[in-house]
Parts: sequence; C-alpha cells; structure tokens
Amino acid sequence: MEKDITKKYSNGEVTVHWRPSLCIHSGICARGLPSVFQPKDKPWIKIDAATSDAIVSQVQKCPSGALSVTFDNQ
Repeated sequence: MEKDITKKYSNGEVTVHWRPSLCIHSGICARGLPSVFQPKDKPWIKIDAATSDAIVSQVQKCPSGALSVTFDNQ
C-alpha cells in the first residue's frame, strides 16, 4: 500500500501541495513554468522562482490534482 504523502513548498504567500501518489507526470507544470517546476532537481519545486500569481495559475492547470495551492495569509 502506497503512503499518501503530501509535500509542501511555501513562499510565505502561497503554499504548493504536491501529492506524488496522484501525479501522472504529464509535465504541464514544468513546461508551463520551468523556473519553478524542475523535476530533475531536489527539491523540484523552486517556490521563490516566480510570482505567487504565476504559480497559482500554473498549479490550477494540473490535470491530476497532484498539485494544489493554499493561500498562507488567509
């Protein structure tokens, strides 16, 4: 049985949540915002490499729901 792990990456404004068990590796995140989503690196999400608005916009395009976002100041 696979563990339901959630990894979190925060810049103080938004937190990106990644659930690896849901990821289908479509690459939409990396192609759409390569400065932030760098799958060959660890950590693979460079949360400070783009604006919060750009990150939120890209995360919303994740087809599997493996990526989600919450707002830290709300």
